[in-house]
Amino acid sequence: MKLDLKKDLVFFDLEATGLNVVKDRIIQYAFIKVKADGSENVVKQSLVNPGPVLISQEAYAVHGISNDMVSSAPTFGQIADELWQFLDGADLAGYNSNRFDIPMLMEEFARVGKDFSLDHRNIIDVQVIFHRMEARTLYAAYEKYCGKSLDQAHNALADVRATMEVLEAQLDAYAGKDLKTPDGIIPAPVVNDMKALHAFTQNNSLLDVTRRLKYDPNGTVVFNFGKYIGRPVGKIVYEDKNYFHWIQEKEFSHQVKNLVRQLREQYAKSLEVDPQ
Repeated sequence: MKLDLKKDLVFFDLEATGLNVVKDRIIQYAFIKVKADGSENVVKQSLVNPGPVLISQEAYAVHGISNDMVSSAPTFGQIADELWQFLDGADLAGYNSNRFDIPMLMEEFARVGKDFSLDHRNIIDVQVIFHRMEARTLYAAYEKYCGKSLDQAHNALADVRATMEVLEAQLDAYAGKDLKTPDGIIPAPVVNDMKALHAFTQNNSLLDVTRRLKYDPNGTVVFNFGKYIGRPVGKIVYEDKNYFHWIQEKEFSHQVKNLVRQLREQYAKSLEVDPQ
């Protein structure tokens, strides 16, 4: 099924030095921009020099990219402006992108002073569709939906091409099919509409892509980790200044640090005091 797009949709995949989205660095990217006007897809891919961060043995065992292979590649800072323009105004789609590729990309942009906002973008995680409808891996997804074997898995461009094919095949496979859940029936959630797919694949209770902050049932932003888990963020970081400074100084994402600062300021404003 051909994708019904209101604006450009970029399928993408990243390979990295490791799995920590705050500490690790991108070493390879691949993007395929599907144009809303129906013109030819645009492909962009490259190796990336991660600077002082070395590729872990665990990561190398997965993607096969060595430190020597990326030593002469451009750094993210050298290509950031080009990628920023390429992604400007586009929706994003990936496989397991909600938990890895999106936060990794946001952190890399933050290091070069660019706030990569997800506002006004539809974000479609093909893995979420797959897991909610079938609960399998990318290999099985490709075989099931596309009838082919994925021979070059964990090569960024091979993975992103497979992801694009899987989404198109999912739209065909689930067209008109309702989803039965413990809470009832969701009418045909997998439809050829990027806004609807965004809504289906996002967890609206989570406030940040690293899952550190979330909304409680009352709509209050609370911690999703640590000694204050389940407690209101704004109130806690206003009253416990040491904890606030600890978050700002430790290896939390740029997004989390910004949100914590904003929530602290909002809480102080509600008390009509200066947060400083």
